[in-house]
Amino acid sequence: MHDLLTTTYDQLIHGEVLDRETALCLALSADPQALFSLADNVRRHFMGDHFHLCSIINARSGNCSEDCRFCAQSARHHTGVTSYEVVDTDEAMEQARDNDRHGIHRLSLVTSGRRLNDNGLGRMEDLYTAIKKETSFELCASMGLLDEQQMHRLAGMGVNRYHCNLETNKSFFPTVCTTHTYQDKVTTLRLAREQGMSLCSGGIIGMGETMEDRIDLAFELRDLEVQSIPINILTPIAGTPFADLEPLPVQEVLTTIALFRLINPDAIIRLAGGRQLLEDDQYRCFTSGANGALVGNYLTTVGNSVARDLQEVAALGYTFNR
Repeated sequence: MHDLLTTTYDQLIHGEVLDRETALCLALSADPQALFSLADNVRRHFMGDHFHLCSIINARSGNCSEDCRFCAQSARHHTGVTSYEVVDTDEAMEQARDNDRHGIHRLSLVTSGRRLNDNGLGRMEDLYTAIKKETSFELCASMGLLDEQQMHRLAGMGVNRYHCNLETNKSFFPTVCTTHTYQDKVTTLRLAREQGMSLCSGGIIGMGETMEDRIDLAFELRDLEVQSIPINILTPIAGTPFADLEPLPVQEVLTTIALFRLINPDAIIRLAGGRQLLEDDQYRCFTSGANGALVGNYLTTVGNSVARDLQEVAALGYTFNR
């Protein structure tokens, strides 16, 4: 197995790509700590020690028509989530200014629902204008299954990265959602790329999928040339169909992150929602292949303090320069 780890490293740094059979073998057979170290070395070779920080503003909450089984914002589930059509501007700007003071690189406005309508997009434009005026963020958006015209309009607002999680691999997707398709998401990502935006897309682990499913998702993201891959750990939320699923063991999370790094050596592997479930072990993710994080609060769960994240990650040797 040592020879396989060494061979994998040599192949990757010389421009070859990992194949599915090798990824499965590494998942099943490699000594976990050796696999994590391999992934960290590959991260360092391709991406250096720069740590990628982003944050989100929940710009439209709840009342979503879709039936994603993990999500508190679906109107089909009874979760008690706060619902509103558009975030209060003063509240949003307070959050944006605070994140800017902490040196966070990117900020995304995130809206619930299948697709933000044109009127809603106009309200987001006002907020983006205020954010651009007062902060130094790169701008991102996560607004559902937008069409070509809406993507063009969004790019005109200065948004240069679009987020749309695949959530899981193609074959497992119908287990997670039935009101839209995996292909709908792929089409959305391609429309964003056509407008010159880079892509942010990943998934949620711990929804009952296998390690093989996760590996397939990593390859599907590689095929789409996704530059930023957020990995969320399912937070079981009361009132959702996935409320009773058991959280993943830490080692399984770390193995998943390591494999995503080896399959996508030059992407940002970004730890996102659910990492609080790992408690202090979450920072081990950043020595197992991950080199970015969603910081601050998330959509319907509370994240870590930004100050602590910056302190812990800096102690691992990362830098945060914009």
